[in-house]
Amino acid sequence: MKKTNEPVQPDYIFETSWEVCNHVGGIYTVLSTRAATMQEEHPDKVVFFGPDWGEHSDIYFAEDQSLFPGWERIHNARVGRWKVPGTPLAILLRWEGIAAQKDSIYGWAWEKFQVQSHAAYGDYDESSLFGYAAGQVMESLYHYMHLEDKNVVMHSNEWQTAFALFYIKDHCPKIGTLFTTHATSIGRSIAGNHKPLYDQFKNYNGDQMACELNMVSKHSAEKQAAHHADCFTTVSDLTARECRQLLDKQPDIVTPNGFEPDFVPIGKDYTTQRKISKQILLRSQKADGKDAVVAGQPPFLLCISGRHEWKNKGLDVFVDSMRMLSDKVNSDVFAPRVLAFVFVPYLEHSTLEMGKVTVVFIPYYLNGYDPELGETYYNLLCGMDLTIFPSYYEPWGYTPLESIAFHVPTITTSLSGFGVWAAGENAKCLQGLAEGVYVIRRNDSNYEEVVRKVDDAVYSFMRLSGKEQDVVRKKAWKLSKHFFAYYREAYNIALRKK
Repeated sequence: MKKTNEPVQPDYIFETSWEVCNHVGGIYTVLSTRAATMQEEHPDKVVFFGPDWGEHSDIYFAEDQSLFPGWERIHNARVGRWKVPGTPLAILLRWEGIAAQKDSIYGWAWEKFQVQSHAAYGDYDESSLFGYAAGQVMESLYHYMHLEDKNVVMHSNEWQTAFALFYIKDHCPKIGTLFTTHATSIGRSIAGNHKPLYDQFKNYNGDQMACELNMVSKHSAEKQAAHHADCFTTVSDLTARECRQLLDKQPDIVTPNGFEPDFVPIGKDYTTQRKISKQILLRSQKADGKDAVVAGQPPFLLCISGRHEWKNKGLDVFVDSMRMLSDKVNSDVFAPRVLAFVFVPYLEHSTLEMGKVTVVFIPYYLNGYDPELGETYYNLLCGMDLTIFPSYYEPWGYTPLESIAFHVPTITTSLSGFGVWAAGENAKCLQGLAEGVYVIRRNDSNYEEVVRKVDDAVYSFMRLSGKEQDVVRKKAWKLSKHFFAYYREAYNIALRKK
């Protein structure tokens, strides 16, 4: 028998997210980049559950009907593997079959968990029904695999899958439950509606703001999942503060998102990919009739990427800082041409010319199938000289962490979870790019200062010699870390509560 103080680890892990085999935002990266470690520690005892979008899902999913022989599948569930390192087991499912039960499901959620679905609209219905159906499929698989005497945890990510957690709590109470909010729905909405999230933070009440912002149902599902989970986690100390204020719940543990080293090519492979990626990016501009090489110098390549949230992701800062940079570069005869790429879905493809600075908008998820570059984001990231993520609202910030893992220095802000972590690891990150990460202090009222500091940092970095830039690149890579140990502790917390 194990000692009472010895950590308890799961025999099986069920995890669900709207972004399993469905690349919508950063959560896809969070899950997919730790899948290899999960598989290594729990080989084929990790099962991800996601929505089935047919041919779109097949970009990321390889169906294998030989898995789970004899299992009576429900909700047209398809079984296979997620096409990411580690190739974990994945089950994709539809939920339309239970749409007629929506009212009774919402009534059950109110009676059991006080979830207020009466104000539901838009994607709340779709997400909640998916979550409920995912819970049913988990229950079915749990009994098919005879896991009643095993240590099993289920992990729900974001409010979209809260109903999966509710279902498991009610129907399979022996399963340990985890709920992770990657960003509170109210915090994101306050920021997205141009309200002063930080200056007035202590005055905000989550329930009150949910009414004001027409977010009652989403907020209610998220809040109740946080309160009912055996282990409630969030991704940064910054978001933990939001959870305390807006969800009235202190997270049991903060689980920052690390980066799997096997995503990054090394040695000659990295050098080769960097050259290839630069050629692809430059070729895309030459196709538009632009000569990227100025005064015999190759262009300086930088980018921003992420969800289409103009203010929250700092896209506004990025464009304005490029305008300011153009004044310096255009008056400097020795400065190279600057190609600044905006990798953000839903924007139209366009270019913004400023003499030697060109901002290029690429409106696709870079999964290797886009019609313009035909290459993955990670491969293109190898070709960048610098990345900029001047976020206003960023609970963690996977993109700057990805950047330094790929040896690319990055600029971020103190309003991102990653920025707070990086400054805590190395206070010199608050001073400039010399350590590979520059964390610019940002608040509700210093927008112009942030733009100027981004501009100054980029121009100063451009003026370094190649060898000096390489030193900074090495420092950036050394700062990147892997954080899976926090998830092990989260599993331990959930199972011990059982």
